[in-house]
Amino acid sequence: MVVNMFSKKIPNILTVARIFLIPVIVVSFYIPGKITNLIVASLFLAASLTDYFDGYLARAMKAQSNFGKCLDPIADKLLVAVALIMLIHFSYQDLYITVPAMIIICREILVSGLREFLAGINVSVPVTKLAKWKTGIQMTAITLLLLAGEGSDYTYNEVMDIFEASDFIKSSLDGVIENIGIVLLSVSAFLTVVTGYIYLKVGLKKM
Repeated sequence: MVVNMFSKKIPNILTVARIFLIPVIVVSFYIPGKITNLIVASLFLAASLTDYFDGYLARAMKAQSNFGKCLDPIADKLLVAVALIMLIHFSYQDLYITVPAMIIICREILVSGLREFLAGINVSVPVTKLAKWKTGIQMTAITLLLLAGEGSDYTYNEVMDIFEASDFIKSSLDGVIENIGIVLLSVSAFLTVVTGYIYLKVGLKKM
């Protein structure tokens, strides 16, 4: 009985853990060393995985709660917003990162306001499959960009040496992770606008 009660709290524990990981991720950006990017990317990936598993476990164990429904989206938005802000700061005003990142952050603020308004008039807007795809692409993009951050040259060369890659492969694949991350972030920003418009459309009808 006790074990069963504890297991049903696991989704909420994962959600809270995601929030506690956020300041750890921020601090990790300032850790001196050659593998800073690996540490930051790994922490963000771990936090992102809790986003998937808390919802999955809550549904699987029928442990959905008002606490989780309230805190889960807040934890998601905090994680993404903080990671994007840190990326903007450390990308040295790279517009390919800054512009889509700002679009995503502004959308999250807009949707949060709309959700609060709609909740106040007892209108629920379900999460669409497109929104889920947006989240998945967004988390992947951020992870890749964090991985391609400061110290990536050291990590890249170490990996290439482990696989004994030729100079041609090294030069061909150099910068690929960052470029894929930028493309996915742009795709995510586009999907962010589309899904944000869906929420806005519903909200305007209720005003």
